[in-house]
Amino acid sequence: MTDDDDILRYDKMVEGALRGVVRQAVEEVMEHGLPGDHHFYITFLTDYPGVKIPDYLRDRYPGEMTIVLQYQFSDLGVDDENLNVTLSFNNVPERLVVPLSAISIFADPSVNFALQFQPLGEELDESDFVLDEDDDSPDDDGSGGGKKKASEKTGEVVSLDKFRKK
Repeated sequence: MTDDDDILRYDKMVEGALRGVVRQAVEEVMEHGLPGDHHFYITFLTDYPGVKIPDYLRDRYPGEMTIVLQYQFSDLGVDDENLNVTLSFNNVPERLVVPLSAISIFADPSVNFALQFQPLGEELDESDFVLDEDDDSPDDDGSGGGKKKASEKTGEVVSLDKFRKK
């Protein structure tokens, strides 16, 4: 039995459940259309395995791309693995296939809702959860203090009542 077998991967479970929210939201739009002012911003990793986008878009958006589902999209589809949609780029319709696991951000600004994901294929090890308090090296922005690790994120308990209609 390896060390990984000794722990329940709640982080992976939560990521999977939240990606289910994305799938369900897209399914609702497929069935009923976008109600009211709802619209989706979907950011995904363009170099993630299984992402199918035209080469010129991959070249223009190396690493990450954000699409907006609001007014002009067609052939929207989703299953347990992929989101597919046809969008127009410079008046040219293009079919995009995006694995749900490639999505890094899903947002609906009309209701101030957003989810941020870690790529599912990324393996975490214990060093991702260990604080290195002696690290005084500058962050990417040069502000000092070292890089934030997963355990440095502030924990916040959010009541589901905040999201229920009253």
